[in-house]
Amino acid sequence: MNTLDYVVLFGTLLGVALYGMWRTRGPRDLRSYLRGDGQTRWFVIGLSVMATQASAVTFLSTPGQGYQDGLGFVQNYFGAPFALILIAMVFLPIFRLLKVYTAYEFLGRRFDAKTRLLGAGLFLIQRGLSAGLTIYAPAIVLSTVFGWSLNLTIICSGLVVIIYTVAGGSAAVTLTQKYQLGIIFAGMAAAFFILLAKMPAALSFGDAFTLAGGFGRMHAVDFSLSTHQRYTFWSGMLGGFFLALSYFGTDQSQVQRYLSGASLRESRLGLMFNAVCKIPMQFFILLLGVLIFVFYQFEQPPLVFDQAASHSLAQHLPPEKLRALETDFSAAHDEEQRQLQAWLVARHSGDAPGEASALASAQSAHERGEAVRKQASDALAAADPQTKASETDYVFITFILHYLPHGIIGLLVTAFFAAALSSKAAELNALGSTTTVDFYRHLVKRDASDAHYVHASKCFTALWGVVAIGFALCAHLAENLIQAQNILGSIFYGVVLGLFLVAFFVRAVGGTAVFWAAVAAQALVFVLYYTLSISYLWYNLIGCVLCVVFSLVIQALMGFAPKSPAAPAAS
Repeated sequence: MNTLDYVVLFGTLLGVALYGMWRTRGPRDLRSYLRGDGQTRWFVIGLSVMATQASAVTFLSTPGQGYQDGLGFVQNYFGAPFALILIAMVFLPIFRLLKVYTAYEFLGRRFDAKTRLLGAGLFLIQRGLSAGLTIYAPAIVLSTVFGWSLNLTIICSGLVVIIYTVAGGSAAVTLTQKYQLGIIFAGMAAAFFILLAKMPAALSFGDAFTLAGGFGRMHAVDFSLSTHQRYTFWSGMLGGFFLALSYFGTDQSQVQRYLSGASLRESRLGLMFNAVCKIPMQFFILLLGVLIFVFYQFEQPPLVFDQAASHSLAQHLPPEKLRALETDFSAAHDEEQRQLQAWLVARHSGDAPGEASALASAQSAHERGEAVRKQASDALAAADPQTKASETDYVFITFILHYLPHGIIGLLVTAFFAAALSSKAAELNALGSTTTVDFYRHLVKRDASDAHYVHASKCFTALWGVVAIGFALCAHLAENLIQAQNILGSIFYGVVLGLFLVAFFVRAVGGTAVFWAAVAAQALVFVLYYTLSISYLWYNLIGCVLCVVFSLVIQALMGFAPKSPAAPAAS
C-alpha cells in the first residue's frame, strides 16, 4: 500500500465514524440508545439488516469459498427469503406491539423468567463467540498488508471497534451502516470490473464461464438427498430456512435493527428488501471468487496464499525440498496454461474434439498442481502444527494486493473494515443491550434511572468486546471463516428458534416444559454434532424440531400447567 491507499483507508473510515458520532452526540435515554429514534425508513432498515449480516467475513472469505468450491455455497441461502417473509408476518408485529427492547423479553412475557434467561443466555454465548470471527477477518487483512503480528492486530482492531460501538449506540450503528455498505459495494464492484479487464484478451466472458464449469465451479444447485453433502438444495431450503428464521427472527443483533423502523410497514419493507437482495448478493460474491479461480489458471498463483504460512514453510522445510515443490508446481501450471491456450484456439475454431482433449489435459495438469499444493500444506502442518488457517481466506486479499492498482487497494481494504465496523457495532450493541435488559435490569438492579442503564449497557458492550477479542485470538484454529461462522450459528440457533415457535404457535405449552425441552435439545445437538458427519445446516432443523417435540412431550407427560400467555400468540 502507498500513500494514496492510506488516505483512502483512514480518511473514509474516520470520516464515516466521526460523522455517525457527531450526528448522535448528546445525552440519550435507554430507548434511544438501544433502539434509535424510531423514525428509520425502510431503505435504511434494509441496508442496516444487510450490513449487520454481511460482515468482513462475508466479503473476505466468501470469494475464497467460490475459488475453492464454486457456486454451491449459495444454496445455503435458499431458505432465507421464505424465513424473512414469515418473520415479517408473525414475529415483527408481536415484537412491535409489545414494545420490547430485546426479543427475549417476549419469552419472559409468554413463559417465565427462566425461559427468558435461557433464550438470552444462548444468544449471548453464540453471538459472543461469533463476534470473535468478525474481528479476526479484518485482522487477516491488516497482518497481511502491514506485516504485523496477527494477535497484536486482533487486539488493536477489536479495541477500535469497542470504542466506536460504545460511543455510538444503536442510532450511530444504523446511521453509519448505509454509508459503510456503499463503500463495500463500491469496492467489490471495482474488484469485479478490474478482474475482468485483467483476463486474457482472447478469453471472452462466455469462455470464462465455460472454463469455470469445466473445472466444476459453476455447479450452483445440487439436488442430492445425501445428508453428508454439505451444501444441497434441500439442506439450503430446509436447514437454511431454519438458520435464517433463527438469525433474523431471534438474534438480537438483527431484531434491534428492524425494531427501529418508523412503522410496521417500514420494518416489513426493510425485511423484504433483504428477501429480494440476499441471494443475488451472495451469488455475486461467490462469482467473483469463481472468476478469480479462472484468472489464476492463466496467472500462476502462489504455492501458499497465506504469506505467514509461506514464510513458515521456508523456515521449516529443507531448501531442496521446498525448491522441488515449487519447481513441480510451476511445471504443472505451465502445462495447464499451454493446454488452456490450445483449448481457446480449438474452441474459437469450432474444433470440438480438440477443445475437449485440451480441457481434459488442462484439468489433469491442474490436479497435479493441487497435489503439489497439498504436499506443501501437509509438510507445513507436520513441521508447524500451529499453522491451520484455511488457504481460502487469503485468496481474495492476495489477488487484491498483487493485481489491483493503488487507490483501489485502499478502497478494498476500507471495504473490509467498513464491513467489520458495521457488523461488529451491531453485534456488540446487541450483546450489551441483552445483558443489560435481560440480566442486569431484570436480576440485579430493577429500578435504576435510564442514565444508569445506558452506562451499564456501555460497560457490558465493552466487556463483550473483550470476550470477542479473546475468541478471535483462537479463530485461526477454525476452517474457512464463512463456514465456521455458520457452523457456530447452526449449533445454537435451532434450539432458540424452537423456543420462539412454541411461544408463537403452541399455546398449551408452559414455561417449565419448554425450558427443560430447550436444555435437553441443546445438549443433544452438541452430542449429535460431535458424533455425526452430516451437513451443519441440518442442525438448525434438528435443534428446532427437538425443542418443539420435547416441550410437547414434557408438557403432556409431567402435566405442567401452562402459564397463561401475557403476550399475543399467533394462531
